[in-house]
Amino acid sequence: MLQLRPSEARGHANFGWLVSRHSFSFGHYHDPAHMGFGPLRVINEDRVAPAAGFDTHGHADMEIISYVLDGALEHKDSLGTGSVIRPGDVQRMSAGTGVRHSEFNASKTDPVHFLQIWMIPESKSLEPSYEQRHFTNEERRNQLRLVASGTPGDRALKIHQDADIHASLLDAGQVLTFAPRAGRRQWLQLASGELVVNGEQLRRGDGLAMADEAEVRIEALDASEFLLFDMA
Repeated sequence: MLQLRPSEARGHANFGWLVSRHSFSFGHYHDPAHMGFGPLRVINEDRVAPAAGFDTHGHADMEIISYVLDGALEHKDSLGTGSVIRPGDVQRMSAGTGVRHSEFNASKTDPVHFLQIWMIPESKSLEPSYEQRHFTNEERRNQLRLVASGTPGDRALKIHQDADIHASLLDAGQVLTFAPRAGRRQWLQLASGELVVNGEQLRRGDGLAMADEAEVRIEALDASEFLLFDMA
């Protein structure tokens, strides 16, 4: 099963300081046909204006992953964590019983562009926690680099869900293959470039839902950056 989620079909919000595209229902955007995919609940592509951002707000019972594409995102939370996230950094915050945080563009002159991802955890009322790790371009280039997992290893962040998140920077003409385990589903989110995945052509911002595929074949028609989710 392959189901393309075209970039232009996503929900859209423009608040001036924030321009956001929603792969799934979020905020004022509600589409019963797109409420998530497996445990994957939110993929927002956010662009935040210089010196602007999300004031302190709360979350609970959600795994929140931030993946910066361009610029710098400043994070502060009620756990006492403060950091700046840049391209190559992956941030995971387990909201659990409750956490409050803010996210701001760390630059006064340049926008920040990032993917905000929410996953439903495998259990509620977890102890809130935070991790951040950097993955170099070389680690992600022309391979599927595991950056977060329910069973982490090789420096991948721990997420509280039976899911693996891979990041890749794929050069034009390169091909990657992924062999899913039986009974699992995949989502590929293309951040930039152009791909052909199992015969489906994807352009920047497109997503692709997959299930019951014996193999996932990813070919880059142009230099591309994407995330591949493999989930129970």
